[in-house]
Amino acid sequence: MPDHIAATGKLPIKMLHDRILVSLRKEDGERRSTGGILIPATAQVAKRLVWGEAKGVGPSVRQVKVGDQVLFSPEDQHEVEVHGEDLIILRERDVHAVAAERIEKSTGLYL
Repeated sequence: MPDHIAATGKLPIKMLHDRILVSLRKEDGERRSTGGILIPATAQVAKRLVWGEAKGVGPSVRQVKVGDQVLFSPEDQHEVEVHGEDLIILRERDVHAVAAERIEKSTGLYL
């Protein structure tokens, strides 16, 4: 067993096929309305898409790289805890948009 695995007890993870491992952005938790009302993360909003950061991608993923910001529907997610962190597993087809420095052509919108 390699020393870094023995010391931490954590094994490396390889995503398979077209799967993407995503962590939610902190801003997508509680938020405030324009009137200053605190809206909890558990509040249901009609079909609201959320942003997350790609932490791992499978070998068949073509449009998303590790570190990219991805836009997806919370209904399409599968939650998993990895090394004490809550993450989400998506299929590439469930990603609606990708935001990254490497993207050349733009719609004129920026995060």
